[in-house]
Amino acid sequence: MLGATTYPRPSSFFCNNFQSPNSNPKSSVQQQISLKCRCRVVGSLPDHSEGAKVEYNPWLIAGLGNPGNKYHGTRHNVGFEMIDCIARAEGIRLNTIQSKALFGIGSFGKVPILLVKPQAYMNFVGESIGSLAAYYQVPLRHILLIYDEMSLPNGVLRLSPKGGHGHHNGVKSVISHLDGCRDFPRLCIGVGNPPGKMDLRAFLLQKFSLVEREQVDVALEQGVEAVRTVVLKGFDASISRFNLAQKYKFHKV
Repeated sequence: MLGATTYPRPSSFFCNNFQSPNSNPKSSVQQQISLKCRCRVVGSLPDHSEGAKVEYNPWLIAGLGNPGNKYHGTRHNVGFEMIDCIARAEGIRLNTIQSKALFGIGSFGKVPILLVKPQAYMNFVGESIGSLAAYYQVPLRHILLIYDEMSLPNGVLRLSPKGGHGHHNGVKSVISHLDGCRDFPRLCIGVGNPPGKMDLRAFLLQKFSLVEREQVDVALEQGVEAVRTVVLKGFDASISRFNLAQKYKFHKV
């Protein structure tokens, strides 16, 4: 059973990321205020914006899925799996419970990130994400949603700066709790379409075949680096190249 820990206030969140172990707390707060006053541009800037000061606004990176062991490894839970992969790669512990979500705080370089796994069922995940985004003052452009996508072949990834819900109930819930706003980034993980007349829900709650599992595992590894790139550089030319490479990754020459 998950044990809840005391979660930090937003000011502590920033202080923890910018305060060194031996620094004076008062000077750390002054540094925080100074940093926020000086910087007014997106924290993830493309390379061509040399000379711009970077605002280290936090990113909320949320993977969608259903809680519980019976859903582990199913197609509908690949968003959870991506969060777990990022957490392992960056050494971030998912050990805090708040707003019906399990999450951990860490960073990509100097950019703070919150890795989030909502613990409500898929149709209600927006409640957690909307609440956490408001609490930690995360800009809409820094909410990265990660979820399964049937319109993409299994194991194919796609990054986009905004979009619709694509009939995904989890995404619908998030949009609803962001006041109908759709202009937030997404990382879609392809799971393919159900064969024949198979029920959509049954397909999504089914585990991957061995071949599909191998494809998804490779995609998850590639996704970690893609998420890191978006957070640190934004949607620059490298993301366009990434999407193009993903589109044709299984095409035979």
